[in-house]
Amino acid sequence: MRIIHHQQQAYPESVREQEAIVADIIAGVSPNTLILTEHPPTYTLGTSAQDSDVLVREINGETMAVYHTGRGGEVTYHGPGQLICYAMVDIQCERDLHKHVRRLEKLMIQTLYDFGIEGVRDSRGIGVWVNGLKIAAVGVRCRKWITFHGVSLNISPNLQHFSGIIPCGMRDTPVTSMHQLGVKVTRQQLEERIAHHATVILIPVP
Repeated sequence: MRIIHHQQQAYPESVREQEAIVADIIAGVSPNTLILTEHPPTYTLGTSAQDSDVLVREINGETMAVYHTGRGGEVTYHGPGQLICYAMVDIQCERDLHKHVRRLEKLMIQTLYDFGIEGVRDSRGIGVWVNGLKIAAVGVRCRKWITFHGVSLNISPNLQHFSGIIPCGMRDTPVTSMHQLGVKVTRQQLEERIAHHATVILIPVP
């Protein structure tokens, strides 16, 4: 699996890159690819979201960019201190997007475990949770059985920024981060473990 690293990208720039890679995978000229990146403060609305899910667009003098996106899910926050993992994977051999979502969750669960955090799935929704608080959000899209979009993991984001939305449809904004849990991991350390696990976990077995 090819791994692409970006320090930070504006959300539209990231979507354009994903679209190009998906087209190349469909054309047979690109391998499965994982993009590891970060966005400036941004709210993104999935196909199940409503504009009313964004409560405010400015928090403590900082303005959030807002974008509608074709991924599944509702509204979520992206920003500094959060690692975004966009997975462009050919799942033609199984044609099951739910299995891909489960693999993204497993990737986060295994990575968190490496740093002593027990992440789990929760009946309240897709993603990864720790002690009833969401630490990783998943939202995916598929074109001709090539996936894109992916999962975001909270390392040390400004958790107040989640208060401007109804994240994933939950009004009590139950979110947490690795730093809030007392694990002062760096993004580089995380990326090393995610890259290690991704080649095994994210590729479907025919």
